[in-house]
Amino acid sequence: MLYPRWLLLSFPILLLLSGCATDTGQCRKPALKTLNFTVIHTNDNHGKFWRNRDGEVGMAARKTLIDRIRAEVEAEGGKSLVLSAGDINTGVPESDIQEAKPDFIGMNLIGYDAMTVGNHEFDNPLPVLLKQEKWADFPFLSANIFYKDTGKPVFKPWVMKELEGVRVAILGLTTEDTESQTLKENIKDIRFDDAVDTGKVWVPKLIRDDQADIVIALTHMGHYPNARHGHNAPGDVSLAKEVDGVDIIVGGHSQSKLLRPDIKNSTYVLQAWEWGKYVGRADFIYQYLDNGRGHSHGLLKMVNYRLIPVNLKTEKIINGKKELVTIEPEIPEDPAVLKALKPYQDKASELMNRVVGAIDQSLDGSREKVRSSPAAIGNLIARAQMEKTKADLAVMNGGGIRTGLKAGKITEKDLLKIQPFGNMVCYLEMTGRELRNYIEDVAAIQPVSGGLVHFANVRLTMAGDKLMSLDIGGKPVDKNKKYRMAINAFSAGGGDNWPVVDENPTFVNTGYTDAVVLSDYVKRYSPLKRNEYLPKGKIVRK
Repeated sequence: MLYPRWLLLSFPILLLLSGCATDTGQCRKPALKTLNFTVIHTNDNHGKFWRNRDGEVGMAARKTLIDRIRAEVEAEGGKSLVLSAGDINTGVPESDIQEAKPDFIGMNLIGYDAMTVGNHEFDNPLPVLLKQEKWADFPFLSANIFYKDTGKPVFKPWVMKELEGVRVAILGLTTEDTESQTLKENIKDIRFDDAVDTGKVWVPKLIRDDQADIVIALTHMGHYPNARHGHNAPGDVSLAKEVDGVDIIVGGHSQSKLLRPDIKNSTYVLQAWEWGKYVGRADFIYQYLDNGRGHSHGLLKMVNYRLIPVNLKTEKIINGKKELVTIEPEIPEDPAVLKALKPYQDKASELMNRVVGAIDQSLDGSREKVRSSPAAIGNLIARAQMEKTKADLAVMNGGGIRTGLKAGKITEKDLLKIQPFGNMVCYLEMTGRELRNYIEDVAAIQPVSGGLVHFANVRLTMAGDKLMSLDIGGKPVDKNKKYRMAINAFSAGGGDNWPVVDENPTFVNTGYTDAVVLSDYVKRYSPLKRNEYLPKGKIVRK
């Protein structure tokens, strides 16, 4: 934070203004100096190292854009930092099956200065993540992740960058929600401390002990307006409000499109949506007094901010025909990045483009849809898992559905995009009484959360958070009967704040991944018909 620094340091600043150095008694007039610097940032990459089918995004075009910004800033005498707010992993099969190696190669070629560790970095076992850290030419940062046995940090907490004598501290913070959003096996040896509390400890130390002039929090915590984070752990706005001394927050996790900075407690909060669709550019001026042997903490001011699209397109009518055109002048792809990444794209495409089935109409799998209400895509997934496990019903968390299906042919790639996490399909048995209690808990989870439940073979009525009726297979549940329920390992382990059921003695991990189960189902029942999966009357709320 800026102004409290002036207040706290007012006495030494007055000495500087007077031109007096207290140790010698000599006086010299301090010089007012200015640092111009630019923060270039992205977040929630999710495997998008290559352009999409419409020629949008991709690291080759991102490299060209960032090089242009760097050159422009340098030509005007400024400095720049390139930062990623995490979630490099998970989302595109071509990346997932290669452990995101092409993404880190691309980031190295772009020249990132640092990244914070996102929750989806832990979709892979920890040894894979530590291998990725070795691939990277830049530091992985997180100050609130520790080994359980030794208490030592897993990653570097912070890094210091010096820009023309001005010390810029970059502190990494990761949402503690990672513990409930990740497969337990992948994080069994580590713990996640409260991110905001960690910031309260580290920021004063960075300013006092490490003489940071500017503090940037590079976070993967989420942007929740007015700090209303609901069931989520506190995010960037909470950090800004509760931790004095943070000048800039470069964030991710909520995949928010902040077209202008959210300023709280004199802290600039930034986020650049998702997937490399935009590159954020924040231009700052930092002014301070220098007496030749040291300088005061100064004033920071943002002078320009914008999100720059990376070949994003919109539909327009040209000569009577619909065409996709870039919303801003097209950015050419960097040849060196293309050359480096193309072998990875080609290697994955051979397998991913195999056709496994077809569907007559599209199924909406957008984040807004699957986290707000029952959806046909959720019913399809749940039915596939119910059949695989010979269960009476199935439950599926909305946060595990990452996209939908377009009408027409279905490829392996299409299915891996829907379920990219490699989650295991499991089942367990409960009495009707136990099942009622469980269904009541998960059905009460509010929309917008990744914990929103999708069902197969279930019809229920809710009055607020109270379960009024429950039918399985068209019949009222029998409290004394045993029911088999299919569920993925993530949800069974308490992911998205669902009740933990993987300790139930009847719990079985089938060893099949969710995408494989869905692929088998699609092959068996194609061509699929959308109307057969519409969740009509599955949940009735009063």
